[in-house]
Amino acid sequence: MSHLILHHYPSSPFSEKIRAVLGYKQLAWKSVIIPSVMPKPDVVALTGGYRKTPILQVGSDIYCDSALICDVLEHEQPEPMLYPPHIKGVARVFAQWADSTLFWAAMAYNLQPKGAALLFAKLPAEAAQVFAADRRAMSGGMRRDRPEDATAAYRSYLRRIAHMVEEHDFLFGAAPCLADFAAYHPLWFTRQCVPLMSDIFTATPAVLEWMDRMADMGHGRMEPFTAHSAIAVAAGSDPLPLVGDVFQDEHGIPLGSQVTVAAESFGTEPTEGELIAATRTRYSLRRTDPRAGTVHVHFPRIGYVLRACL
Repeated sequence: MSHLILHHYPSSPFSEKIRAVLGYKQLAWKSVIIPSVMPKPDVVALTGGYRKTPILQVGSDIYCDSALICDVLEHEQPEPMLYPPHIKGVARVFAQWADSTLFWAAMAYNLQPKGAALLFAKLPAEAAQVFAADRRAMSGGMRRDRPEDATAAYRSYLRRIAHMVEEHDFLFGAAPCLADFAAYHPLWFTRQCVPLMSDIFTATPAVLEWMDRMADMGHGRMEPFTAHSAIAVAAGSDPLPLVGDVFQDEHGIPLGSQVTVAAESFGTEPTEGELIAATRTRYSLRRTDPRAGTVHVHFPRIGYVLRACL
């Protein structure tokens, strides 16, 4: 596989999930720091519209969503495993809960006024307004928990995680799995990005000990890289060949159709391209950009909507 290029920014929780996986697997990777808010012209040159963070680039293949990125990294380096066979199903189900229900409770708690004030304390006064407007645009009609409701839920979830890591070092045993990385990143944001809010961990010291074990794995072998260089890599590469059964039809949309793929809820900006694969687990689109050339953009099926262009 070509060099792994991660497009991310330091305070992105889902980026920390992937950085931690890279550390666990001790992988070498190139780091492209991207804006936290729109516009993101270099990201969109690669994705065609998708703007959430992070994205993983391998040559001219672009992988969207941290769930799919974890699958790609597991294929790149199978050991140590994210999906041990005896807990593969439960790890995926737990991770899906952590990336949604736990994440949104944690962020509603983290970004209540005193947390948000701390996050933007060292930035220009308008930075908080720009960030809030950007996230409102991404949220659309999503229902958000009130801070008091989110706080109660977050405390309950932390107690449940504590019960798991009091029994052994990680959520499901002596070694971490996908579930650990999915649960870790929203808690990491509380502790590292809005530390004023981290008193919520006082009642669950076992959670802090588990988080220390996660942090000790580091972020792998990172090398700074520029967005210009990443786009040049895409333009100078051919996408990887598609292998195996590339079409499982659930929509009546044949391969070769012009389609859009978009997230179901948060960050619903669509990517348009030619449908070249709809496997059991992912969609793949071929698209051409004036700067990046021909790229294949990949999305997980779960959490994404495929539509034919009219």
